[in-house]
Amino acid sequence: MSQATLSITPIDDLIDVPRQIRVAHLTPGEVVEISTRTIRDAVAWTSQAQFRADENGIVDLTRDAPVAGSGSYDEVSPMGLIWSQAPESASRNVFNTPVTEPLVTQVSVRGTDVSIEGELVQRLAADGVTRREVREEGLVGVLYLPPGPGPHPAVMILNGSGGGFNEPRAALYASRGYAALSLAYFKAPGLSDYISNTPLEYFKTGLDWIRRELKPAHDFVAISGQSRGGELVLLLGAAFPEAVSAVVAYVPGAVVHSGQNACDPKIGREGPTWLLGGKPVPHVWEGNRTATWAPFDEGPAPHRHEKAILTALQDPEAVARARIPVERIQGPVMLLSGTEDGSWPSTLYSRMVRDSLREANHPYPVQWLDYEGGGHTILFPYVPTTQLVYAHPVSGRISTSGGSPSPNARADAESWPGVLAFLRDAVATRASGAAGKASVKAAPAIENAGAVAAAIDAAAIAAKK
Repeated sequence: MSQATLSITPIDDLIDVPRQIRVAHLTPGEVVEISTRTIRDAVAWTSQAQFRADENGIVDLTRDAPVAGSGSYDEVSPMGLIWSQAPESASRNVFNTPVTEPLVTQVSVRGTDVSIEGELVQRLAADGVTRREVREEGLVGVLYLPPGPGPHPAVMILNGSGGGFNEPRAALYASRGYAALSLAYFKAPGLSDYISNTPLEYFKTGLDWIRRELKPAHDFVAISGQSRGGELVLLLGAAFPEAVSAVVAYVPGAVVHSGQNACDPKIGREGPTWLLGGKPVPHVWEGNRTATWAPFDEGPAPHRHEKAILTALQDPEAVARARIPVERIQGPVMLLSGTEDGSWPSTLYSRMVRDSLREANHPYPVQWLDYEGGGHTILFPYVPTTQLVYAHPVSGRISTSGGSPSPNARADAESWPGVLAFLRDAVATRASGAAGKASVKAAPAIENAGAVAAAIDAAAIAAKK
C-alpha cells in the first residue's frame, strides 16, 4: 500500500474559513480520485473529482484543477469539492437542524494502491456563541450573541419570500462579533403564513428592542436582508432613517413589490405587501400599464420570475410611484447582486439604487458587488451551490434562482468578506463620531404610507429636473 498522506488545514473551523486539501507522497503523475460526503439535515451530499500528482507526487487543491471532465467541477478551486456537492435525494437545505450542529465532511482519496480517509468540520457558531428565542412585544425572533460580555455592534437579519428565520446567517454574524437578531415576519409561530399586509412598524419595534435590551456598541444597529428582505431593508432605512446605522441589501429590489409568490391567496399576488400607518405602501404592480405574469406563468417549469418583473419595469410612471426613496437612508449602503438572477433583476435594481444615491449626493459610503453569472441565492462561503431549481416555500411554484454553480460559489466566497469589511468600516466610523458629522440634515422617520408615496413622488420629480 502506498505511503500517501492526506492533510486538511484547518480541519475544524468556521464555515467561512477556506481549507487546504493536500495529498502528498504519491507517485509523480499518478491520478487519484478525491470524493466528499456530508450529511446535511439528514441528507447525504456528495462530490468527486480526479487529480494528477505533480512531479513531486503532490496534489494541492489550492493550485490544481481536476482532470478535465473527471468530476463535479472543473476549475482551480480550493473548496470546489464542497460547493459542487449534490444531494443523493431531493433537498435544498445545506445546513443542519439546529444550525449550531457542525457540518462534518468525510474526505476520501482513492488510487491504484491509495486509500485514505480524512475529515473536514465546518461550523456556523463559534465557541461561546449563544442562542435564545425572542418572544417579546409581539416580536418573533432568534437572537445569537457573540462570546464575552459586550457590548457588541448589532445587526437585524430579515429573510425573503420564504419567510421564517435566517438562523445560519445570524449564527455566523455572531461568530464574527455581532449581536444578531434573526427576526421573522411571516411563516413562523404566531405570525401570518403570508407576506401580505406586513406592517413596517413591526420592524421598528425590533430595532427599538435591540437598542433597549442589547445596548449595542456605539449604538450601531445594521439591517441585513436578502431578496424581499433586501427590498425591505432599503425600505426600512428610508422609512426609519434615524433607527438604521447601515444597510446590507442582498439581491434587493429598488421598488416596492406586491405580495407575489408569498401572498395570501385571499388577497392575491397583486395585493400589497407592506403597510405603514395602517395603509398599503404603493407597489410597482399597482396601476401598472405593462405588467403581466404571463412570462412567468406560461411554459414548462422551472419558471423564471424575473421575466414577469421586467414587464412591470416597462411602465416608468409605475416605477416612479413605487421607487424606494433610498436617498433618505442615513448611513452606508451595501448592495449585492447577480447578473443571471432568475427571481428578479437584482443587478438592474442595484444599479437603480446606486444611481439614486449618487444623484442625491449621498454622504455615506455606497458599495456594490455585482457577480457576473451569479444568481439570486448569495449566501456565504463554502456551501453547495448546485441546486438551482426549487419549489417556492409558499406558492409551491417550481422556479429557478438562476446562475450556475461556479459563479454562484464565487459570489458566496467573495461577498461575505466584503460584507464583513463594510460593516467593520461602518462600525469604526460610528465609533469615531464621524457618522454624526455628515453634511446632510437628518431625515425624520416616515409616519405613514402617504408620506412614503409623497417621498417617492418628490424624488421622481427631482430626478427629472
